[in-house]
Amino acid sequence: MNQFRFSRHPDIGDKVRVSFEFFPPKTEDMEARLWDTVTRLEPLKPRFVSVTYGAGGSTRERTARTVKRILNQTTLTPAAHMTCVDAARHQVDGVIQEFAGMGVTRFVALRGDPAAGVGTAYRPHPDGYANGAELVGALKSAGDFDISVSAYPEKHPESPDFATDIDMLKRKVDNGATRAITQFFFDNDLYERYVERARRAGIYIPIVPGILPVHNFTQVANFSSRCGALVPAWLAERFEGLENDPQTHALVASAVAAEQVHDLVERGVGDFHFYTMNRADLVFAVCHMIGIRSREAEAAGSAAA
Repeated sequence: MNQFRFSRHPDIGDKVRVSFEFFPPKTEDMEARLWDTVTRLEPLKPRFVSVTYGAGGSTRERTARTVKRILNQTTLTPAAHMTCVDAARHQVDGVIQEFAGMGVTRFVALRGDPAAGVGTAYRPHPDGYANGAELVGALKSAGDFDISVSAYPEKHPESPDFATDIDMLKRKVDNGATRAITQFFFDNDLYERYVERARRAGIYIPIVPGILPVHNFTQVANFSSRCGALVPAWLAERFEGLENDPQTHALVASAVAAEQVHDLVERGVGDFHFYTMNRADLVFAVCHMIGIRSREAEAAGSAAA
């Protein structure tokens, strides 16, 4: 199957729960954009919002500052990303306690990419946690946290085969993971087959699809090639010729993402994690198209009726 089956029923918002991912800003302009995004998406009442943590903990202070502001100035529930790359166990444990002291009860536990970037060799810190499964164990030992972990419908680029990949997910679950959130993908059949593999391996936690609205097709295609995510030919055709037409590009991107979500709902999926790239418009549009509305929009609709 190369394209999604578009759902024919009207709203599915009552069947769907969403969460959003943000990354900590580097500059004042980026900070303003992030908080514009948070303000726009907050009324959609996501289950939680996650804040990423750079390779080797390179954004630790900015991540903590962003999480703290979300806790103090919004109604949102933040999940702090944690990685174990280039850090000793006591350093990681200290960060866990720092977040817990703020009131954080949700974490996204990831091994993390090497500090040199995707595609370079990963070497565990000699005194650190070796992988995501060990990090999950450390979090579970530190408190009764809700712990999300990563999953890869097309397998992790470093995994030699799916069996190895699924085994790592099983180890994360055995150590206390609450749910898995997938790498973004564009072929729903790949996700469905991955879930079937996981279930056959005795993994029964929710496996939440990660949805990436295509803000810039060229950038997404380049990143996909580095992280092992397939860009189907039909998707490239959708964006062909739109390099200098951002308005049409955005319309196509929101339609593609909404189609993908509709198709997954028809397959029985009820939870979705959106990679926002700190941009609200496409995610807001997709949520609107699948029937997730803010309280104000619902009230306006009732008044108009």
